[in-house]
Amino acid sequence: MANARVTVHPEARIDRIEPEVHGHFSEHLGRCVYDGLWTDDVANEDGFREDVLELLADLDIPVLRWPGGCFADDYHWEDGVGPREERPRRRNLFWAQGREDVPEESNAFGTDEFLELCEKIGTEPYLAANVGSGDPQEAADWMEYCSYDGDTELADRRRENGHEEPYEVPYWGVGNENWGCGGQMSPEQYAREFRRFATYMGSMDNLMLDYDVELIACGFEGHEWNRRFMEEVASGRWGVDFPLDHLTLHHYYGRGMTVSESDEDDYDELLVDALEMEEHIERIASTIDAVATTRDIGVIVDEWGTWHTEAVPENGLEQPGTVLDALSAAAVLDVFNHNADVMTMSNIAQTVNVLQCLIETEGDDAWARPTYRVFDLYAPHKGNEAITTSVDTPEREVERTDDDLPLVGASASVADDGETYVTVTNLDCRGSHSIEVAIEGEDTSSEDIDAQVLFEGQDPDLEVDASNADEFAADDLDVDVDGDVLTVDLAPSTVAGISIE
Repeated sequence: MANARVTVHPEARIDRIEPEVHGHFSEHLGRCVYDGLWTDDVANEDGFREDVLELLADLDIPVLRWPGGCFADDYHWEDGVGPREERPRRRNLFWAQGREDVPEESNAFGTDEFLELCEKIGTEPYLAANVGSGDPQEAADWMEYCSYDGDTELADRRRENGHEEPYEVPYWGVGNENWGCGGQMSPEQYAREFRRFATYMGSMDNLMLDYDVELIACGFEGHEWNRRFMEEVASGRWGVDFPLDHLTLHHYYGRGMTVSESDEDDYDELLVDALEMEEHIERIASTIDAVATTRDIGVIVDEWGTWHTEAVPENGLEQPGTVLDALSAAAVLDVFNHNADVMTMSNIAQTVNVLQCLIETEGDDAWARPTYRVFDLYAPHKGNEAITTSVDTPEREVERTDDDLPLVGASASVADDGETYVTVTNLDCRGSHSIEVAIEGEDTSSEDIDAQVLFEGQDPDLEVDASNADEFAADDLDVDVDGDVLTVDLAPSTVAGISIE
């Protein structure tokens, strides 16, 4: 007998799920770039790891953020262009590279390498400009180098470096965590800096570019900071005509949890922490609505995911990849779907080898982590219209928090051709649940139904490596159909995707 029910309300549509909500983030940190995306050891003739590129291309990622992170606000883009043998070796002020704990940057992987990578895997680039130690001219020059098609020294330099056509980079971040490693700025100070940078960067698409540039401002998980930032931006000469298109926040969770020493109570606490994403999105969206009353400004969560105690600077922020982490990613992606009316992008941290990466490498091997499988299972949502779902679920009290954990989660969307896609997650790491799924006003007994499930029979703390990576792939899931109700039985810590045509 079912003990949870998911009701999909097709008439209560939320908004389009922007594909960019499934975005990713790569920083010059540990083995993310070097030995992750790019290396001389197991690379193609251009220096890229073909095995990693194939995995990324198969996932069809929509947008990739680079070069940071904290690294962005001490990075000077001109160090990373031109002949590699002539590029200067610089400090990496915030992170060690590789596993050697050396805080140095070779600049072997720079702007052209990153933008070529984006072209190879078919993703849009999102560049983070240096506000903390840079200036507006440096940022505007970077935009000109990347995207101007005219006859200037910088455009010609790009051509000399091997790319005749402009890259047309659409997304430009104005700094990163400028309340912290990006300069320890007050919200008012950053707002003034943002207006200054936006004057130059935001003017590039008036005459020099034939497409619209989208500027991304750095927000904070402390929401009073966001209000003060927005009000200071509004006090400038622009008035209510805001010079930004998106406002960001970062949300990491599980920072007090050691994977190898965790128990079921830890699992519950981590999932409750992950679900706090909903409150953060609602609060930052409310701030935008309250202050920017004449401008549609999107919410971006451009760093998110688990950050466990194993991930420390000395090891390049590497941590085990587990089913639990993947389960938390499913919970967060459901939250993003619920908030499709405000969410314009997200970028999980990070793409390869670092934190809650999707891909891991070791020597000549590269493999998909459990979180990769979740992104693959959720891919049908991209570009669909999000639909309101009601979830009647048992809950469990989590003693270490003030919240209860809902044991079943879900989200739904509909494609242009009418196909409905529902994702259902058993967030209970201790027990199975039988779940009814009903589409309001629709008899599904005559529909074509296809369902898959992830992680059945796998413990939450099960770690992935090269030898067992294929075992985390999706399996077929049995669906019982009785009139307008579907029923699925989900084992502990599993994620299901149900297609209804």
